[in-house]
Amino acid sequence: MNRSSLLITYPIKHISDEAMSLAESAGYSVTRTVTQKHLTRSKFGIGKGKADEVSQLVKSLNVEFVIFDEVLKPTQQYNLAKLCEIDIIDREKLILEIFRLRSNTEESKIQIKLAELHYEAVRIKEKVRLSKRGEQPGFFGLGKYDADVHLLDIKRRISILRKKLMREEKRKLLQRTSRARSGFPTVSIIGYTSVGKTTLFNLLTGESKLVGIELFTTLSTSSRVVNIDGNKIMFSDTVGFISKLPAYMIDAFKSTLQELIFSNVILLILDISQSYEMIKKQLSSSYTVLIHLGVSMGKIVYVLNKVDLVNPEDAMEKCSQLGIFDEGNNNFVMISSKTGFNVNVLLKTICSKIFVDKVKVDNT
Repeated sequence: MNRSSLLITYPIKHISDEAMSLAESAGYSVTRTVTQKHLTRSKFGIGKGKADEVSQLVKSLNVEFVIFDEVLKPTQQYNLAKLCEIDIIDREKLILEIFRLRSNTEESKIQIKLAELHYEAVRIKEKVRLSKRGEQPGFFGLGKYDADVHLLDIKRRISILRKKLMREEKRKLLQRTSRARSGFPTVSIIGYTSVGKTTLFNLLTGESKLVGIELFTTLSTSSRVVNIDGNKIMFSDTVGFISKLPAYMIDAFKSTLQELIFSNVILLILDISQSYEMIKKQLSSSYTVLIHLGVSMGKIVYVLNKVDLVNPEDAMEKCSQLGIFDEGNNNFVMISSKTGFNVNVLLKTICSKIFVDKVKVDNT
């Protein structure tokens, strides 16, 4: 399904590498990369000179799409599409495309469709505005129909999907209530996409869930009960986070992510082998989701994964820079989910938090 594309991104290696991975995960083949320091200029996202350069490259390379590694306003998207005479896939659209490709449960398909309709509704409103100005906004892929009627149809479909997700939330609430009655404490595994969450889940539970190098391998929560020193604990693997994930996408996955609110412990996985800048970005993106959901930060255990790929001194220095030591010694563990290093320490940390905090949790 590889579709030829030109990628516009920032001139920073870890950002451009992630943009390339996103494009490849969505089935695009990047023919050329164009970088610019600022991607939030008013008219095209990029400056006029750079936009003209992109337009010429599109024609000379004969690519099918332009991928823009930033969230574009509908006006910017339209302006650049009009100049290049080609569809512009911004960061939001790209993530939605990956979500659609990765969805494998009925719930995740509903969640993704809900997010797609939100994205489409914003652009239809822009089409109406442009039409009133006499523009011909043909690069939104909307066809020649009454935009107002289509917008009403989208609102109706959004309402139906939200009701379906509400039913799913009620079903999951019953599951959580049942688990609470049975006395199973829960541990949720979260973190930036591709930091090793599913590898750790498999190691802790003995499962063999698919682990991939592509982004967003996990889109729906998987839960398994594990017996640790005679105590039964429920472990859950969750959706991977990513930077600049719009609030409406978090809301679309709310029924899946609400598991975090009810968890006794949250394992926040960080890839310690990455650069400090990248780890800081992973941490910030995870905090954004947790804060949006209203999750208590006191439940977090920072799990610094892939320690087998770095020397201990570098790992400790990164922890110090990130301020993780400030959270208390009981709140972080360095492990390797690949080799199993220190996983026994992680399990002891989990048990110490659960069975110290259990009375407190049960009374809330």
